[in-house]
Amino acid sequence: MTVIIGHNPNFVPFNGRGTLRHNEPLSKHTSWRIGGPAEWFYEPTDLEDLAQLIPQIPDNMPMMWMGLGSNLLVRDGGVRGMVILTAGLLDDMIFLDEYTLRVEAGVSCAKVARFAVNAGLTGAEFLAGIPGTMGGALAMNAGAWGSETWAIVQGVETMNRQGQHQRRSVTDYEVRYRHVKGPDNEWFVAAVLKLLPSTIEEGQEKIKALLRQRGESQPMGLPSCGSVFRNPANDYAARLIEKAGWKGRGVGGAYVSEKHANFIINQKAATAADVEALIEQIILSVEQQSGVRLIPEVRIVGEYATTKPFMSETPSS
Repeated sequence: MTVIIGHNPNFVPFNGRGTLRHNEPLSKHTSWRIGGPAEWFYEPTDLEDLAQLIPQIPDNMPMMWMGLGSNLLVRDGGVRGMVILTAGLLDDMIFLDEYTLRVEAGVSCAKVARFAVNAGLTGAEFLAGIPGTMGGALAMNAGAWGSETWAIVQGVETMNRQGQHQRRSVTDYEVRYRHVKGPDNEWFVAAVLKLLPSTIEEGQEKIKALLRQRGESQPMGLPSCGSVFRNPANDYAARLIEKAGWKGRGVGGAYVSEKHANFIINQKAATAADVEALIEQIILSVEQQSGVRLIPEVRIVGEYATTKPFMSETPSS
């Protein structure tokens, strides 16, 4: 039976083994520490639990999957429908053979990197610099230091709106820089990664060097989403933002990092509206200054705070 938190306990809209929350603040689940509530928020116990739950979700109810919330801006009005959390829940990792690793969507990228290195494998070290989960990395072809997620993907597993668990080939997807397009209404639940042999010492040194470089060039320990904009062809978003004079400037409680101009920091209880306004102003300013229209890498979801809230729409039995 689903454990239900945050509303009339006699109302049980979904039956599963996980935890279902009503009006869960998404600011608790995003790296920006920003975001209105999720109308429904489900924490599954495993893939079988998800396969049981998803068919019970009405077809007209929106669904959103969420990992560590590190590449996500949730608007202040929150998210209607069902949000499914994977981070730390769909967290199985096993070797299928000597060099092939199956990783569920809720495993953090950093954990995948360490696990592979400690097994004497190379190819996944760059994942140590991606502050998200494997599911998020698959969804956007996340990358760091010249490497990208799908370069090491041999296959993926998905789940659709009917709760059907499917295995898919890389050829089922259109993949390019920060872009992945595949079958509609399917979500990644696992990846199969093909790696190469190495030594534990070499892998550990690579990760240390990458993390040292990251610490020297990026703001660490501050609420941000990582890189906000994609790098345009043959250029860097940070260079263009700095050229346009935005480094150290902001809107409301949100400001552009002085250490790396492609990072927006939640400095003083910023709202999602602050961040979104800053993003829009940067896009306009850079386009006027350099003739380049920056494309956000961050995913923006939800409703504006001016929308009629659903906080009062507590179901009754």
